[in-house]
Amino acid sequence: MADNILDRFKEVFDPEEAKTAGRKLKVAIIGCGWIAEAHVKSYLKCDDVDIVAAADLVPGKAEAFFAKMGVKNARFYPSHKELLDTEELDAVSVCTYNATHAECTIYALEKGVSVLLEKPMCVTLDEAVAICRAEKKSGKVLSIGFQPRFDANMKMIKKIVQSGELGDIYYIQTGGGRRRGIPTPFGTSFIEKETAGLGALGDIGCYSLDMVLNAVGYPKPLTVTGYKSDFFGKSPKYSNKPEYVDIFGVDDFAAAFVRLEGGIILDFRIAWAMHMDTPGDSLIFGKDGGLRIPSTDCWNGSVGGKMKVYHDVGGAQVETEVPILNNGGRDLFDMKIRSFLDAVVTGGPAPVPSSEILYNQAIIDGISRSAELGREIEISIPEI
Repeated sequence: MADNILDRFKEVFDPEEAKTAGRKLKVAIIGCGWIAEAHVKSYLKCDDVDIVAAADLVPGKAEAFFAKMGVKNARFYPSHKELLDTEELDAVSVCTYNATHAECTIYALEKGVSVLLEKPMCVTLDEAVAICRAEKKSGKVLSIGFQPRFDANMKMIKKIVQSGELGDIYYIQTGGGRRRGIPTPFGTSFIEKETAGLGALGDIGCYSLDMVLNAVGYPKPLTVTGYKSDFFGKSPKYSNKPEYVDIFGVDDFAAAFVRLEGGIILDFRIAWAMHMDTPGDSLIFGKDGGLRIPSTDCWNGSVGGKMKVYHDVGGAQVETEVPILNNGGRDLFDMKIRSFLDAVVTGGPAPVPSSEILYNQAIIDGISRSAELGREIEISIPEI
């Protein structure tokens, strides 16, 4: 392989950030659970932001949360509607449980407020379509909370694919998993059907899908054959919280075979718990080369080691290691927050656009519906 091949893919960081002209952005937090901590920590690092309000359904939770985080002089509300009806805001972070992502986001957009929506986007395709339509009507910024997008290694995956080094892509294997990783330490909102709607499929499956779909340009999904199970979450033998077994109502494993536009096949699997350390590396097969992306023991949207490009050079079969890249000392969550704020200041575009994550959600929804029906289904995405 020529010495300069890897030079084509060198990461260039742009430290420039948009700033408001003499006025601070007014930001609020909807939902004060554990993921909101990361949002607040990042907002507090931005000198052009004032966190002015918070809403949570649990009485006193928002007040206690802001006291813990050191946020002062804020106002508190028992619902997202009361907050949005009262406050004049530039932006909100929606950090509620999955089942309320859609209603909170749509109401904020209808009120003319830009939204950073935590992943997964929502639970169903219908909800995702409604969110996208509200965004389009509002003209405001909606970005979905996929911080792995900002990792230099994730960007490298896309650069390699988009460079043409692999040729036309025809098959992708992706997924991730944890030997024991059901998120019960964070309470029951992740595992109850009424609040989560989705388990591993939505929680970490959305990351796995985004890693490869973003690399290949987010082709439209056409059909899906899906499977999901809950053997570990509902077993007293394996649950780290036996008292949660009876209320476990989501998947802890899911798999699928998805046909994408352009003749690409996607082979997918994801697990919160299993009798393995990984369900396998992610693989991208092209007509001129292949890319192996190592998995990790506790997968959460990251690259597990040096990637490897397989291709032919001068008639010889060659493998080239792609070194692990750092992010210039910047935290991925901080980059997610800052990029969203920059889009709010400039009027867009959204750093992680809903038009792409709509396809991500369509696949997740399709896997879930196919698994319940026990057969392959077509994916139909309405016009936005």
